[in-house]
Amino acid sequence: MASSLTTTPKLSLDIIIVGAGIGGLTVAHRLATAGHKVTVIEGAQTLGEIGAGMLLSPNVTRLLWRWGFGEKLKEVIAVQMGLTYRRYENGEVLTSIPLGELAEKEFGAPTYMIHRADLHHILLSAVQPLVTIKLGSKATGIDPNIASVTLASGEIVEGDLVIGADGLRSKVLEVVLPPEEQKLGKLDPTHTGDAAYRALIPSDYLLADPELRDFIQDGVNIWIGPERHLVGYAVRRSELYNLVMLHIARDADQAAKAADLEAMKAEFANFDPRAQKILSLVSSATLWPLLDRDPLTSWVHESGKVCLLGDACHPMLPYRAQGAAMAIEDAAVLGSLLSYITHKSQLPKLLKAYQDLRHARATDNQLGSRLNQKLLHLADGPEQEARDAAMKSAMEAGLDIAKGMSIAEDEPGFKTLKDEKEKSRWAYGYDAEADVESWREKNWRDVAAPVVDKQRCQVPDPALSEAQCR
Repeated sequence: MASSLTTTPKLSLDIIIVGAGIGGLTVAHRLATAGHKVTVIEGAQTLGEIGAGMLLSPNVTRLLWRWGFGEKLKEVIAVQMGLTYRRYENGEVLTSIPLGELAEKEFGAPTYMIHRADLHHILLSAVQPLVTIKLGSKATGIDPNIASVTLASGEIVEGDLVIGADGLRSKVLEVVLPPEEQKLGKLDPTHTGDAAYRALIPSDYLLADPELRDFIQDGVNIWIGPERHLVGYAVRRSELYNLVMLHIARDADQAAKAADLEAMKAEFANFDPRAQKILSLVSSATLWPLLDRDPLTSWVHESGKVCLLGDACHPMLPYRAQGAAMAIEDAAVLGSLLSYITHKSQLPKLLKAYQDLRHARATDNQLGSRLNQKLLHLADGPEQEARDAAMKSAMEAGLDIAKGMSIAEDEPGFKTLKDEKEKSRWAYGYDAEADVESWREKNWRDVAAPVVDKQRCQVPDPALSEAQCR
C-alpha cells in the first residue's frame, strides 16, 4: 500500500493544477505530500461556502481516513444509518439499504453525508501550508509542449506538468481534446433535459414536527416518481437538512439561478404529503441545470505534459452520487503514481498508466449515472411496477437472510439482492491506491528502465527491454 505520509521522491516535479475545487485540492495534497512543488491556479477571488450536501461513500472515506482526515471529517459529518427509496405519492418504502455499521463492516470504510463546503475547507486547510495557491488567476491559455499556463494578467506559469481540474467548462480540455473529437461537439457541455433544485433547511424545523422529525435520524430518503425524484438527508452534524429535487428542466438555460419557490413546490405537488411539508420549509433554493459531456477517448495530451482530472474529463450526473468520489479517486491514483517518479522521461508513461487505471471505471460511473436517470424517473406503468417489485423483493430477501432464514438462489429477490451487492462491492469496495500498487508490481520495471542508445536497439539484444528502446 502506498504510504499516506509525506515522502521525498527521487525526482521532484514542478506541477501546475488549474482549479481549486475538491478534485484540484485533493490532487494538490497528494502531490505535495509526495514531495512535488505544486502551484494551484484558481480564477475565483475567494474560496468560500459553495454547494450543499454530498455523499462520501466507502471508496472515498477509506482514502480520506488513510490520509489523516478522518477526525476532521467526524467533526462535521452526519452519519446515516440507511438509505430508503420511497414511492413518490405516499412515501411507501420500496427498499432500504444499510449505511451504518453493517455497511462499514462489509466495505471496510464508513459512509458519510457532508456539506461540500466542509470537505472543501478540510482539504484547503491541509493544502495551504504545502502549496502555492494563486487566487483571482484565470487561465486563458495552455501550452502543452512546455507545460505552461498563461493567465488573464499576462503572467505565464511554467512547470513540468499541467493538471486540468477545472470542471465541466475546462480550459485545459481545449488543448487535450483532439480536433476530431472537438468536431463531434465534445468540448461544450450539453443540457440533459433535467435540472435540480438544491436547498438547505435548519434541522430544527423538521425536529419540531412529529411527522418529519424521524427523517433527521433515519438517514437518506429518496422519493422516486415519474420524471422526477426528491432526495433528503442531514448534513453538518445533523444541523442542516439537505434537499435535492431533480425534475425535467423548464428551459434550456445552462447557468444556475435563484429558484422560484412556488414553481419548485408545484413540480412535486403530487408527492407524499410529508415531502411537500418539507418543501414548504424551504426559504431559498438554487436551480441548477444538469449538464453532461460524452466520455472522452483520452485524458492526456500527446506531449505527455498535460492531463485532466475530475469533471474536466468525466462530468457526472448526480444519479449515482459519485462525481466527487471519482475526482478523489483520480487524485489518489495520479498522486500515488507520481510519488515513484525518478526521471522526467517516465512522466508520459505514468500519465498513460493514470488514464489506463481510471478511464474504464470513471466512464462506467458516468454512463451508469445516465442509466439511473431513466430508471429512477420511470412513468407509472408496467416498467415502474417491475422496478418497484424487484426493489421490494430484494429488501425482503435481505431481511430474511438477516434473520438467519435460508433462501433459494433462484428466488427473484435473492437474485436481485446478489446483483446489487456485486455492484456495491465494485463501487464501494474499490481501493484506488491498492490499484496503483498492483499496477506498479507488474509494470514498474519497464517504466523505470533507463533509455539506451537507440543504435543498440537496431540489433536484437535479449538484455534490453522494449521500454529501453522506446
